[in-house]
Amino acid sequence: MVGAATISEAIGSLDDFRTAVLNFRGGDLLAAEAARARQAHLTKPAGSLGRLEELAIWLSAWQHRHPPTLDNPLCLVFAGNHGVAARGVSAFPTTVTGQMVANFAAGGAAINQLCKAYGAALEVYPLDLDQPTADFSVAPALSVAGCIAALNAGWNAVKAGHDILLVGEMGIGNTTAAATLAAALFGGTGADWAGPGTGLDPAGVGRKAKVIDDALAIHGRTLADPLEALMRVGGRELAAICGAVAAARARQIPVILDGFVATAATAPLYKLNAEALDHTIAGHVSAEPGHGRLLLALNKQPLLALDMRLGEASGAAVALGVLRGALAAHRGMATFAEAGVSGKS
Repeated sequence: MVGAATISEAIGSLDDFRTAVLNFRGGDLLAAEAARARQAHLTKPAGSLGRLEELAIWLSAWQHRHPPTLDNPLCLVFAGNHGVAARGVSAFPTTVTGQMVANFAAGGAAINQLCKAYGAALEVYPLDLDQPTADFSVAPALSVAGCIAALNAGWNAVKAGHDILLVGEMGIGNTTAAATLAAALFGGTGADWAGPGTGLDPAGVGRKAKVIDDALAIHGRTLADPLEALMRVGGRELAAICGAVAAARARQIPVILDGFVATAATAPLYKLNAEALDHTIAGHVSAEPGHGRLLLALNKQPLLALDMRLGEASGAAVALGVLRGALAAHRGMATFAEAGVSGKS
């Protein structure tokens, strides 16, 4: 469904948001221990299901209960337009953003099919598509009020009752925003972070790298503050993802991150609080070259590596299938006692 982004008083200022992130609650250690104890008694050698075992424990910890569930997944896709696209950093015009939002509404996009396949509700939020952000290579992308509004759009989109959240985006030019934000937060030059995005040739990638370097020079030391960096070189959909992932933490909902843009959108949370993304997993590593580097900076090991680079939460949706397998094994397998199978002596 395509919804209208709502703004409320959930986040009144950037300082309010910063305080919330610094005071995030941790996972439920008792629920995690219950999941770990069950894993120890299932009919398999200890650790033989590898990360599937870890995922079941992670779900319990961040849903704050055991056994965990995957009965009500929600996929949120936020769409935004970027003034920096006028610098020739994308192979497609910005009109494609709105056209793809219409495609989502009609059920014709990849994410529509993947959400159906893996059992997730899909909601799409277009954010002021007729008013692109400012070209951040010459001015801040968003005002303070605009950044707060976008954070709230994400915050308000996450409702209690969902047991896992998938986050994705649509926005022509947003891999440039993601690369610039990553460079601002973790260092490096435009050449270190720029990639082909929607299909740029080598000359286009070089042009993108130059735009990133211009932005880093223009904004300078102000980018040292993670929320200032989000406001200055991000975009509405990136800020909305940041707000949604923070809301999920507050509402005890674990999160599957999608590709480069969605991951970059959450990086300000990590820079504010190194434990702020513990309730998230990286669904996959994108073919966009900056994504692997960013995951290393965030200490995230991706579940999948399928050479995907679509966005839309497509990689997160496929990763949901892996989580469903982890949960099925965790909840459905017999224990040694139940099956009458001898345990390890």
